Amino acid sequence: MPDDRTFLKFFEILNDRDLDKADNLLDSRTEFFFPKTQPIIGKDRILKFLKIFFRQYPELVFTVLRVIHQGDLAAVHWTNRGINRRKEPYENEGVTIMEIKEGKISYISDFFKNTEKW
Repeated sequence: MPDDRTFLKFFEILNDRDLDKADNLLDSRTEFFFPKTQPIIGKDRILKFLKIFFRQYPELVFTVLRVIHQGDLAAVHWTNRGINRRKEPYENEGVTIMEIKEGKISYISDFFKNTEKW
């Protein structure tokens, strides 16, 4: 059973913008559900999405407030703050539901308060 650090690693990768580490953490069939987008299925498509996301938000830092963990699942409550590509300040709060199978993230679904600026 994964511990909280396994789930927190995903947010460290986002903060570090380290797609090589993301590549190692995601399964080839990982499912990613992000507001206002179609489901993103597969590691390669998720990495491509993250590259676009990083361009949209050249500065963005996630702070994890709590992890609610049950077996291979976790709900990670977070805030983030940064600047978008138009140099406008941005902040949000949300929850990411994650599932780990065989040491890799197999499922990610984001829910957040402000979807207008995305």
